[in-house]
Amino acid sequence: MNLILLGPPGAGKGTQAKILTRHFGIPQISTGEILRGAVKDETPMGRKAKGYMDAGGLVPDDVVVGIVEERLIKPDCTSGFILDGFPRTVIQADALKNTLYSMGKRLDHVVSIMINKEELLWRITGRLTCRVCGSGYHIRFDPPKRDGRCDHCSGDLYLRDDDSEQTMRRRLDVYEEQTAPLIVYYEREALLRTVNGSGSIEEIQHMIVASITGRKG
Repeated sequence: MNLILLGPPGAGKGTQAKILTRHFGIPQISTGEILRGAVKDETPMGRKAKGYMDAGGLVPDDVVVGIVEERLIKPDCTSGFILDGFPRTVIQADALKNTLYSMGKRLDHVVSIMINKEELLWRITGRLTCRVCGSGYHIRFDPPKRDGRCDHCSGDLYLRDDDSEQTMRRRLDVYEEQTAPLIVYYEREALLRTVNGSGSIEEIQHMIVASITGRKG
């Protein structure tokens, strides 16, 4: 089974991908992770990507697609894969479609996790991180026992710059502009499955599995 998970920052794509990996026995492919891995392993596409990254530029779509292809031909993807964080644009979606076709593969489902923007902001801007050990908390969902202090090491807790409301609003605007059109794209391809991302992790997982198998997870 070949899947894509779509959703704005903070929708829980990474968390759900890990659960689906265990459920279906197929690997999660996070583009950020495989990009770093390709650079580290000095694969042909990794070397190309490193040149752009060292120059402070964005990695072009054709290189990103090439890195995804390098990952998809590995043996653990024989039974399927879960793409998390790719494609981000319609151009990348077209390139992925052509790449999969050349490999004799195709997408089976594209799951879009939908969630209200204000709830996303509320979720993300409530996250706290320990400066010492890196442990994570949430002001409402998982608060520390002492305000501003880590339960594990008593380190100072802080809000990361990329979790600030201003930064998150910008990221969500970018998502709406570049990535949300993928919903229309995959709807036209009859691949889109939409789930409500406002429930618990378990509830969302059950909805995702039900949307692609027709039965509860």
